[in-house]
Amino acid sequence: MRWLAARTNDGADSIRSEALREFRFRGEPFALMDMQRGIRKPAVLDAALSFRTVYRPDGAERPYDDGVGLADGLIRYKYRGEDPQHPENAGLRAAMARRLPLIWFFGVGPGVYLPTFPVFVVKEERHELQFVVDAVTHGDIDLASGLERNLKRYITVETRRRLHQPIFRATVIRAYGTRCAVCALGHTRLLDAAHIVPDRDERGVAEVRNGLALCKIHHAALDAHILGVRPDLVVEIRQDLLEEVDGPMLRHGLQDRHRQKLMVLPARRDERPDPGLLEIAYDAFRASA
Repeated sequence: MRWLAARTNDGADSIRSEALREFRFRGEPFALMDMQRGIRKPAVLDAALSFRTVYRPDGAERPYDDGVGLADGLIRYKYRGEDPQHPENAGLRAAMARRLPLIWFFGVGPGVYLPTFPVFVVKEERHELQFVVDAVTHGDIDLASGLERNLKRYITVETRRRLHQPIFRATVIRAYGTRCAVCALGHTRLLDAAHIVPDRDERGVAEVRNGLALCKIHHAALDAHILGVRPDLVVEIRQDLLEEVDGPMLRHGLQDRHRQKLMVLPARRDERPDPGLLEIAYDAFRASA
């Protein structure tokens, strides 16, 4: 996990599957993720080490229906096959019994994964052929007990936030080639995944077509309605900012981008911004002027 943290900005950035092959344990190559199966249970260990959820484009189905429970916000991870005693399922069960930390590799592109760690298997739902995985680490809190309503709601919201935001970010940053859509800045630590329609809006889904990779300046400008993006992918800057006289950041970073096309777009057309969502956001930008 320390090795992963050093290579993924403490889990904020994704990693390619070929980069995972660089990991060494006691000087020897050691796979952190199973490239063929969902659950990685090394022969030399008596419990699982990691599990993965394969990438799917928006609207496509995964071979296993992994997901987040609506009631408690926790991850549901499907068995390998239907046999509870399959060695890989037994490996996850052993990790649950011993409360061992695991790594969850979530696919955010072909051969690209966002590692979430540590996560813990906290329960097994045999009738549904799945395990329940906690990505927030509640320690010894029993989610089945009588938690107060506000505390349970907080835990659920925090779980979803920790799961969805990094996955959304990694997917969007990967789609835009790790560059700002407005200015093409390519430093990953200075980039954010901006929602076109905010996630507090029911239309603000955490999908790549509702996202723009933006540097922190342009993300802040978008959120403040200083910068807008038209449905035809042209940038506009609010009129009062165009009339303001200030330093080079205002002139080159904002004013010079007025009525210019986005500099970077995803290579895949099905990952480019949704025109309908851009229109909603652009209307909000114009209304704030």
